[in-house]
Amino acid sequence: MDTEVAIIGGGPSGLLLSQLLNRAGVATVVLERASRAHVLSRIRAGVLEAGTMALLQEAGVAERMMREGHPHAGCYLTDDDLMVRINFEELTGKSVMVYGQTEVTADLYAAQEAMGATVIHGVQDVVIDGADTPAPAVEYTLNGERKRLTCAYVAGCDGFHGVSRKTIPAAKRQEFERVYPFGWLGVLSRTRPAHEELIYASSGHGFALASMRNENLSRYYVQVPLTDKVEAWSDQRFWDKLRACLPGDVAAAMETGPSIEKSIAPLRSFVSEPLRWGRLFLVGDAAHIVPPTGAKGLNLAASDVFYLYQALISAVKSGDTAGIDGYSARALTRIWKAMRFSWQMTTMLHQFDGEDSFAGQMRKATLKHLSQSETARRDLAENYIGLPY
Repeated sequence: MDTEVAIIGGGPSGLLLSQLLNRAGVATVVLERASRAHVLSRIRAGVLEAGTMALLQEAGVAERMMREGHPHAGCYLTDDDLMVRINFEELTGKSVMVYGQTEVTADLYAAQEAMGATVIHGVQDVVIDGADTPAPAVEYTLNGERKRLTCAYVAGCDGFHGVSRKTIPAAKRQEFERVYPFGWLGVLSRTRPAHEELIYASSGHGFALASMRNENLSRYYVQVPLTDKVEAWSDQRFWDKLRACLPGDVAAAMETGPSIEKSIAPLRSFVSEPLRWGRLFLVGDAAHIVPPTGAKGLNLAASDVFYLYQALISAVKSGDTAGIDGYSARALTRIWKAMRFSWQMTTMLHQFDGEDSFAGQMRKATLKHLSQSETARRDLAENYIGLPY
């Protein structure tokens, strides 16, 4: 056996799983299709739940996050009439951390390198062999040479388009999906954030999100049709749209500038069950996708890692398979709760094609209810900061 756990995918979930396993004395090999530079160039979400922060601390990679991250004790939900603050600390006693996924990944790469963990980049044509046997293996091509990695277990952390989920026979899995009829046009700019906390805006001009990476780097989104092309959106058109969606006083004071990254992301909810087939386990986007509205993507992957790393340690170290036998059910329980919250936030904040006037009034009534009900605000806050593992 070449390693104890083969991990397919060198993004944050694969690296975090490798980090936690290696710290417990379980050997891993991480296989990643892209280069390290490409992985670190991906612009992704940046809101970390309390549980994700705790897991990063357990993994020994939280020092820079705690030093450079930005704790947020709340967020705002707005429409054309109201601006409602959800006070996380007051309602739950916890907060979230704004710290970019790219930074989390960089910290994990540095920690893996420091401990001498094996991360192989540039692999192609990955095939998982014998996942339903006691002796699985992963075959791949590296620099034109075909290689075979034998292992005790395989963790599929290779995303929605990876090979891991597709390795599970179609007759053995069930998939659930909702594709939303719009996307998010996102812009990154070297400007001061519009507000010290995130603003989720549901306006007559559509949805917008005002977020940030740090005090001089802002991340903004507006709702656009899926048919739109990035090229059709000049910086000026984007800023005009964003200002129209945000509360007037916020829009008036907002600093604008040239975009340094601009892209359109489609929104979907997706779950594949089960998360285990034999000795293959799905983690993160390989098993589920959430719309970004509730900031659950990376955090949901982290909770998968939490359940799986403990189970694998028990299986490898003591032969106790109770954890891996229960991994799929435990992870899916939390996954579906996060799916519900992300779907709820998406429905509450976005305009849908062909909707009637009733839908807009329901959005306004929901926000009004949040403004008047501490119970409603607490429910939102508990889900936003992250349900317990």
